[in-house]
Amino acid sequence: MENLPLSPLLSLIAGVAILIVPRLLNYIVAIYLIIIGLLGLFPGLAG
Repeated sequence: MENLPLSPLLSLIAGVAILIVPRLLNYIVAIYLIIIGLLGLFPGLAG
C-alpha cells in the first residue's frame, strides 16, 4: 500500500459494513467522529 489516502478507504469499508449490518452505522459514525476529533486536537497523532 503506497500512500493510500486514509479517508476514502475508511469510507469504502464503512459503507460496505453499513450495507451488510445497518445497525453498525451508529458505531461507525461515533468512531469516525472521535478519530477526526482526536486528529484535530492532536495533529501529531497522524504521524
